[in-house]
Amino acid sequence: MSTTFADAFYFDSLVWDWIIAIYLFLAGMSAGAVMIAIYLKRKVIQGHPSTNGIIKATAILAPFGIIVGLLILVFHLTKPWSFWKIMIFYNPTSVMSMGVILFQVYMVVLFAWIAAIYKDELLKLLNGRLPIVGTVMKYVTRYENAIELFLAFLAVMLAAYTGFLLSALKTFPLLNNPVLPILFLFSSLSSGAAACLMFGVVFFKESAHSASVKWVHRFERPVVVFELFVLFAFFTGLYFGGGQKEAAAMAAIGGGFWASWFWYGVIGAGMLLPLGLNAVSSEGVKHNKAFIMLVTTLSLLGVLMLRTFILYAGQMTVV
Repeated sequence: MSTTFADAFYFDSLVWDWIIAIYLFLAGMSAGAVMIAIYLKRKVIQGHPSTNGIIKATAILAPFGIIVGLLILVFHLTKPWSFWKIMIFYNPTSVMSMGVILFQVYMVVLFAWIAAIYKDELLKLLNGRLPIVGTVMKYVTRYENAIELFLAFLAVMLAAYTGFLLSALKTFPLLNNPVLPILFLFSSLSSGAAACLMFGVVFFKESAHSASVKWVHRFERPVVVFELFVLFAFFTGLYFGGGQKEAAAMAAIGGGFWASWFWYGVIGAGMLLPLGLNAVSSEGVKHNKAFIMLVTTLSLLGVLMLRTFILYAGQMTVV
């Protein structure tokens, strides 16, 4: 077993390891949580959004995901103290460089959006100190709707970008797949929904019977079903692509360590089990905090396992 494990996580063609999988997971979760929170704020939540537990959770999770994800990426590089260069000197032909621009703009707009929601609390905390903040907040409040719509667009781009980043690796036939950004977009929504529910209900005391929690519950199921469909399309395209594409698909899901990881972890525990538990449980059980904790934990682990699977299985077969 130890030999199988070692062979699965350390092989000659491996370029990006599990640290990058965590980075991809955190960035996707941040984007997914933001997309869901914006919709809830605009269409579902009644009253001031700053009092809603899911919005509170997003205000913590979204910056945390993107900042920690970037720190992981920076310190995982062989020359982390040179990372500032890529944040200043942009290369329009580099997917990584364009991603850095996206991250920078996303963070600025995200903090502006959070500040607009919690402007009263922020100004009360400052109590007249730093008057420039008050001036900035006037502009943020004036253009809050435009900021929010732009942030939603950036979140969609960020969720898909992690897929584009991997699909640009042309030497790996499994990763060089146009379906990958779509798969990562829906897995980001899945992890964002799970994280919002977990932290909103369990840690920020949002009522399990509130309109926002009920909406996220309803939203989760079709997202996971569509994610399963995209996974089917992903591997079907590879299989019928022939040659190295077919070889990459079979190496990934045809047998061995990563096939077990995919079928039992990603599909079984991460997707089918939460879907099944939601399908057979009563409304009373589904809104129980312990049940929400269990299902959201399974969903988050499933998305993390999916990102890890795509990263490692995708690098096993080289053109």
